[in-house]
Amino acid sequence: MRSRFQAVLLLVCGLVGCAAHRSELEIPDREAIYDRPLEEMWPEVRQFFTDNHLPYREDKGSMVLETEWREEFGGSKVSGYWHRYLVLGKRESPTKSKLWIVRITKSANKALSRAGKELDWGTSRTLGMDVSGGEDDPKLGGNTEGVEDPLISVEDFEDRFAAPRGENAFYVESGQGTRDLVMEWKVFRSVAPKLAKAENAPKPVQVAKAPSAKEAPSAMAFECGLPIIGLAKQAKKGAVLLLGEMHGTQEVPRFLAQTVCQALVAGVPVTVGLELPLESQTRVDTFLDSAGTEEDWLKLMDAPFWRSPYPDGRSSEAVANMLEQLRQLRSRGLDVEAFVFDHPKTQGQEREKALAATVRHQVESAKDRFYVVLSGNIHARTRQGLPWDKKYQPMGYLLKDALDDVTALDMAYNSGSAWICAVDNKLDCGIRTAKGKDNGDRFFMYQWGGTNDSGYDGVFYVGPVNASAPAVHRGLGRPGADDDSGYPVRNEGTSYASVR
Repeated sequence: MRSRFQAVLLLVCGLVGCAAHRSELEIPDREAIYDRPLEEMWPEVRQFFTDNHLPYREDKGSMVLETEWREEFGGSKVSGYWHRYLVLGKRESPTKSKLWIVRITKSANKALSRAGKELDWGTSRTLGMDVSGGEDDPKLGGNTEGVEDPLISVEDFEDRFAAPRGENAFYVESGQGTRDLVMEWKVFRSVAPKLAKAENAPKPVQVAKAPSAKEAPSAMAFECGLPIIGLAKQAKKGAVLLLGEMHGTQEVPRFLAQTVCQALVAGVPVTVGLELPLESQTRVDTFLDSAGTEEDWLKLMDAPFWRSPYPDGRSSEAVANMLEQLRQLRSRGLDVEAFVFDHPKTQGQEREKALAATVRHQVESAKDRFYVVLSGNIHARTRQGLPWDKKYQPMGYLLKDALDDVTALDMAYNSGSAWICAVDNKLDCGIRTAKGKDNGDRFFMYQWGGTNDSGYDGVFYVGPVNASAPAVHRGLGRPGADDDSGYPVRNEGTSYASVR
């Protein structure tokens, strides 16, 4: 009997590995190899996607399937991202197999747009139709009335039919594909034990369920975007992650929302700290517990902070949409909390002390959570001194001295634009050019071996940046809803300045 048990154990180890448990957030450094022929493995792979409510279409006989488009959680005209998986079965040997899973992302945002697509290289893709044709153009049969987009080619129609469905359904601006090793291992950990027919198959990782939720939702029910490289090292209970940002971009709020979503799905409860005025706490709490109706949005946005004549980027449309994303995660049963910690009536060192005291109180009140604290990049520094004041003690410095596990990451980005307030004779807020360094398009966190002179332990990278205007320029309702309930869009003109 004992030998039989050992045989089963060895079989499971061969299929799923007997190494130390790998965090759901870690990016694997090797492929998952199935100790079964491709023909035996593939039916279970198909069943995995069916069981997890990921509809797909399959090229039968070739071991290839493609899932339907799924919108990233909390999607809107601000984020506008969709994802699908291209799954390819591959033969490693006559008795072993593996999967390649490519995550394909499309967006209405031009950040991922293919360079040069706007240029006309002199070769038309249209079906013998002339751009100069008018209503009675004979090339269009003498009458174009009622003809929709007559200058679209076969290839363009294929692109249109393949486009995601949603409020930005047809005219997505960009797309990219990336191999997703995390997803490959998720499938492997589910499928391999079934192939081994082992009774003691490992249980799937449980998400961080909200205390008020009746049952834990499935991790596969959430589309949290492409896994963030380096998040696994940071996301743990009791840890405090300070993110020092340049206010006013679309990308940082999305980075924060993805960080929260991916940590929650991996089983880590998260509390988000936002540099919003303390008096906003009740409004934020009420909104996160709400159904997200138009009335709920009006209650959130009808506050002096969102209507400041000098919005500095913290009240952007992207920040408002990020609050909606947190609300959706909570409404679906995940354990996410949020607190605000700014003291706008204080200045200088007194303000830093007040910020640190508020964050410290939150952390010490519930130490079994992962804290992600977003602030301007001066506040997040963990070393004393600024170029103009060597005795200055930022919030990060005070927190690192008081708490056990504090990591500060500075924002890194590729060039683009941001909504920035600058002083030139007078305070002026608007879209400015932001100069960065190209490190690719994928979100990542990187921690150095020590702390630099600015008091940062590493960086978080968000790719090319795009400005996000104040939320109230859309009105007081939900961002992107074309609401004209107040504060209509102003004609800001074009204003550019270098950000260093």
